[in-house]
Amino acid sequence: MKELDPMVFLAVFQEMLGPLLWVLVLLAVAGVAAFVALLVKERTLVSARLVRAELVGLLGGVLALVLMAKVSSSGFTDAGGPADWFLIALVFGVGLAGTTILAYALGGWWRCRCCCARRT
Repeated sequence: MKELDPMVFLAVFQEMLGPLLWVLVLLAVAGVAAFVALLVKERTLVSARLVRAELVGLLGGVLALVLMAKVSSSGFTDAGGPADWFLIALVFGVGLAGTTILAYALGGWWRCRCCCARRT
């Protein structure tokens, strides 16, 4: 494989995840959009909410590893070289970052909705 073709990655992920791939893509796009909209609205990061979201993100990283083990034909004991361990770390990192962003956005919009409901 001399060149990097994004369609090959799409085909592999579609084969491994099936319809779940599109649910995850939709969730990621919606999470990032909600996060950006919340940042524009609040114009700051709330540190307490970010710490809570990072703790939830740890769980998301673990769940990403569990999903990877379920959809692949190999387990963690089959990881032999540095490339395998790098991929495992990358999957954990993507799960952690995605869940953190989603948890922060959900926490911010939930808090905003609760505060707005109390004001009326």
